[in-house]
Amino acid sequence: MGQTIVFAHRGLPVKFAENSLQGFKYAVEHGAEGVEFDVHLTKDKVPVVMHDETLDRTTNGTGYIKDYTLNEIRKFHLENGEPVPLLSELFEILQDKDLYINLEFKTNKIHDVGIEVIVLSLAKQYHFVHPIIFSSFNYQTLKNCQKIDAQQQYCFLTKMPIPFPAHFIAKNHFAAIHPHWYLPSKITQRIWTVDKVSTAKKYFKLGVAGIFTNNFELMNRVKQRV
Repeated sequence: MGQTIVFAHRGLPVKFAENSLQGFKYAVEHGAEGVEFDVHLTKDKVPVVMHDETLDRTTNGTGYIKDYTLNEIRKFHLENGEPVPLLSELFEILQDKDLYINLEFKTNKIHDVGIEVIVLSLAKQYHFVHPIIFSSFNYQTLKNCQKIDAQQQYCFLTKMPIPFPAHFIAKNHFAAIHPHWYLPSKITQRIWTVDKVSTAKKYFKLGVAGIFTNNFELMNRVKQRV
C-alpha cells in the first residue's frame, strides 16, 4: 500500500482566504505535505493565483481576470486584505521546501493563449525539492505543455469516469489522473476534493497517491490514525 500525500487545496480555506499567500505560508509552516493552487493569466500575460475565471467570488473586484492588466488587478484584494497573488510570489514561498506542489492550469473555461510556455518558463527560475505536478481539465493544455517540455509530470483532471484509465495514461504519456472519485485501477491517482473523514479513511486504506482537501490539518490527523 502506497503512502497518500495530503494536498492543501487552495491553501487552507477553512481558516484563511482561498488561494492567499497567508494560507500557503501557514500550510508550509504547519506540516502540509503538499499544496494545490490554480493559475490564470492577466491581460498583459502575467500568471496570477486564483481559482475562478472572474474576480467576483474571492475579491472585492468584479469581471474576468483576462480583462485586467497586472497593475489593475493588484488594486483588488482578497478577503484578508492581500492583493491578488502573483504566481512568482507563491513560488518564492514554496521554493526549497520539502513539500509536493500541484499547479493547475485553469484553462477549462478560458484558455489563456501562451499560459503553458509562460508558466513552465517561470517555474524553471526556482528550485523545488520535488518536481511540480502540473494538472488541467483541459486536455489540449497538457498536450501543449508536453510539446514545450516533455520531461515534466502532467496529470489529467476529470469529473467524469475514464473507462480504461491505464490505457489512457499510457497512450497520452500522462503521469496520473486526478479524478473526482476513485477509479478502480492501479494507476497513479490523486482525488479531489476530499473533506469527509470517512471518505479520506477509505482512500488512505486504498493507498491512493494523493488527496486534495480544504482542511489539511484534519486530514493529516486522520492519516496518522489510519
